[in-house]
Amino acid sequence: MTRTLFETPGAYRPSDIEMAAPVPPVQAVLFDFSNTLFQMIDLETWLRRVGTACGRLAVLDEPGAVAEISEQLRDAFRLPAVVALQDGRDLSPERHRRAMLGWWERVDFLRGAEDAAYRELTAPDAWAPYPDTEPVLRALRERGLRVAIVSDFAWDLRTHLTHHGLDALVDACVISCEHGREKPDPQLFLKACADLGSDPRATLMVGDNPTRDGGATACGLRTYVLPAEPRTGERGLADVLRLVS
Repeated sequence: MTRTLFETPGAYRPSDIEMAAPVPPVQAVLFDFSNTLFQMIDLETWLRRVGTACGRLAVLDEPGAVAEISEQLRDAFRLPAVVALQDGRDLSPERHRRAMLGWWERVDFLRGAEDAAYRELTAPDAWAPYPDTEPVLRALRERGLRVAIVSDFAWDLRTHLTHHGLDALVDACVISCEHGREKPDPQLFLKACADLGSDPRATLMVGDNPTRDGGATACGLRTYVLPAEPRTGERGLADVLRLVS
């Protein structure tokens, strides 16, 4: 293989013939899940579900209650002890649950209701697709491209795909908690490519985190990173269709 003075570290080494040939067209697309294809229900809806389950719904009807809880959540999330719990939380369901409960126990409304809060976090309908998720996945399927999800997630996200009738549009899921690895670990991206039977150089990764999702470039993939903004409308996924045309 030809060497250069400034070698770029990578987890995927194409052959000399591949390096000299034109870049192959995209044959498969990998997507991040959270804040790319799906988003969690809004805070007030989640709190009301927790309040209903725990008999605390009336608290939320008090003036400014939701705003106060939101502020407590933000403040608690900044505490060093809570920050430490978040490290590696998506490596297993147990670590994620411990991280969430260690956060919520510092919030008045959620203290003592942590189990119910976790059930409502992981419920099949607690995560919903963006308006442009299904149209884009369907368009990719119609074009004959294979699709996988590569996600740092602490439980089986397939339950959300199935709930919204999108499971048939996704060919494979590579989830951090099932492999004990988090992005940007190259093995997650390469596992997804292997599951799809796609050459990494002919695969596109789409996500919203330049560090985690952008790490796919070290595996030879092309990467499209969406703005990290809390969108509620279309996510801008239609741009993917232009990248694979």
